[in-house]
Amino acid sequence: MPQTRLLTALALAAVLGAPLHAEPDSGAYLAARVAESQNDFRAASGWYGKAILADSGNARLLEGAILAELGAGNLDLAIQAAKQFKALGGDQSQLAEFALLADEAQREEYAALLAAVDGGRSVGDLVDSLVRAWALVGDGRMTDALAAFDEVTKIEGLQAFGYYHKALALASVGDLEGADEILSGRAAGPIFVMRRGIFAHAQILSQLERNPDALELIDRTFGTGPDPIVDALRLRLEAGEPVPFDTVRSARDGIAEVFFSVATALNGDADPVYTLLHLRVAGYLRPDHTDVTLLTADVLELLGQHQLAAETYGRFAPGDPAFVSAEIGRAGALRSDGRTDAAIEALQALARANPELGSVQFALADLLRMEQRFDEAEIAYTAAIDLKPEITQNDWVLFFYRGISHEQSKDWPAAEADFRRALELNPTQPQVLNYLGYGLVDRGEKLDEALGMIEKAVAGDPDKGYIIDSLAWALFRLGRYDEALEPMERASLLEPVDPIVTDHLGDVYWMVGRKLEARFQWRRALSFEPEEKDAVRIRRKLEVGLDAVMAEEGTLPGPVEAAKNGN
Repeated sequence: MPQTRLLTALALAAVLGAPLHAEPDSGAYLAARVAESQNDFRAASGWYGKAILADSGNARLLEGAILAELGAGNLDLAIQAAKQFKALGGDQSQLAEFALLADEAQREEYAALLAAVDGGRSVGDLVDSLVRAWALVGDGRMTDALAAFDEVTKIEGLQAFGYYHKALALASVGDLEGADEILSGRAAGPIFVMRRGIFAHAQILSQLERNPDALELIDRTFGTGPDPIVDALRLRLEAGEPVPFDTVRSARDGIAEVFFSVATALNGDADPVYTLLHLRVAGYLRPDHTDVTLLTADVLELLGQHQLAAETYGRFAPGDPAFVSAEIGRAGALRSDGRTDAAIEALQALARANPELGSVQFALADLLRMEQRFDEAEIAYTAAIDLKPEITQNDWVLFFYRGISHEQSKDWPAAEADFRRALELNPTQPQVLNYLGYGLVDRGEKLDEALGMIEKAVAGDPDKGYIIDSLAWALFRLGRYDEALEPMERASLLEPVDPIVTDHLGDVYWMVGRKLEARFQWRRALSFEPEEKDAVRIRRKLEVGLDAVMAEEGTLPGPVEAAKNGN
């Protein structure tokens, strides 16, 4: 096993107190670097372990092993590698400091943690400051800790972090009133808190015997629609139960919350690997942190580590309020990992177990649609729509995707009705305008109206090549070939390897007399692996030309005449 190899290497090095004298395994090192570049942390762990067996005194290998083990979630092994790295006198390493900080916080060695931070160890300015404040809490120096949190509140752009963690610290030692003063905005004005902060505030209000206020807070923030995690809290509050404050139960939990807060802030803006490192430390310190587990799985998906993501989502038991969200995420990871049947089965089982949850039906419908099981997708979208107590503007997407399913099932009247319903809810939505407009153009129906829709879609999203392609194609079907040329060339620049756009460009070139360029574009379109029915038509155009193909199909000059007649 990869973990065993690394553990053995580190143990041997510790016993001998010196590097093992063996030839470096350059092949293992190169394989580790390749795996690392692909974010395949498990494979990198194994290869670094093999390389360390041959050269345990190599600080570079140890630092690579730290990253691999952190990424894979093997914190104990990462900590061992970090300690060996330090023992070898390795240069300053942020990766090693991540692991060592996690070790000290896990052991609740707050004096050592404070000494390290004050001595210059750093994993990032914000983390350093907040971790130091929480370590002071853990060391029993609450006055100093509050002063340390206050210092963070003075830093431009970081005020919310300082106030939020100060509130959590106050609540963790029983000062619920002080925590509420901050989170309510009465102490220093409103502060932005994440979903988890709302739950923390609701718990604090409940402990203050203010369950109605806690209910009002969560209803105002999350609405009253079904949400298993919110519903679990709401039921306890409605029952008059004093919900315990367990968002942060100790200084160790507080440090875990620091890493989660920073990971959430980093997510989407920083390198996902860097975000993952923060999440791994948070999860090590607080294994039951639901939000850490869910976000870790999400980041692993982003990094292409679908199997690891599926395993992470799978940690939730069916009775856990987060199980529904996790199972939807796990299904996505399974599909990305090539296990589509397992993904569909997971969502079907979830839908059977939770027939009242439209979000589950929506997730199942999306997966079925993406797998081109359109008849089944229609049923699931309809179920999701029927579960809506009230149709709102945001529900345009349900009708849009059901319309696509109808269209793909060759039921155009039902598709058009759904597209028009989606536009009633969101009249300027570019995707709907484009899809309906293009569908009408492709059918040679209501071409003037279709062109207007597509022009509106382009105005709403002018940088989408496929929408500009629709505009050019509408002009083409109207017989306005010269006008179609500029937008079609622009669409091709924006979608340079799209077979449909490239095929359309060839058609426009042909109709404006640039027949050599048309044939070139058709050949390019074939190289982009179009659907077989499109490939057959392109090959036919290369054989006999577009005029002959359109004559065979009866599409020339049909659409042009229809447009002249105002149809």
